[in-house]
Amino acid sequence: MKTFLLLPLVCAVALGMTVVGSLDAQTPSPDTNRYGPYPTNYKQIVTQWLNKQLIDPDSARIEWNGEPKPTDVGKGSDAVSGYLANFTVNARNQFGAFTGKQKHSVLIRNGEVIKSMGFAY
Repeated sequence: MKTFLLLPLVCAVALGMTVVGSLDAQTPSPDTNRYGPYPTNYKQIVTQWLNKQLIDPDSARIEWNGEPKPTDVGKGSDAVSGYLANFTVNARNQFGAFTGKQKHSVLIRNGEVIKSMGFAY
C-alpha cells in the first residue's frame, strides 16, 4: 500500500522539476550589448569602488541586497544601462563614529561602477 502512494508523489516531483527546468530555459538573458556582461564579481567591484569613496574603507560593513539586475537609469541623453547592485553600508565618518546602515546602489557596466545612487558626499 505504501508503494502505491509513493508512486504518484515521485511522478509529481519529477513533473515539477521538468516544468521548473523548462521555465528557466525560456527566460531570456539580458542583452549584453545594452547592459554589458553580467558582473559575477560584483562584490569585489563595489568594494574596490567603496575603498576610493569612503573616509575609512577598512571600517565598512557591507550587506548585499540581492544579486545585480539589468537596469536602465536616467532619461534621454542622460540614460545609462548596466547592472544595478543594491547594498547597505555602515562605515566610520570623519569623526570616527559609525554612520549607521545607509542604503546605496551602483550601476555596473563592463566591470566598473558607472553611476552611484544614495551617496551625498
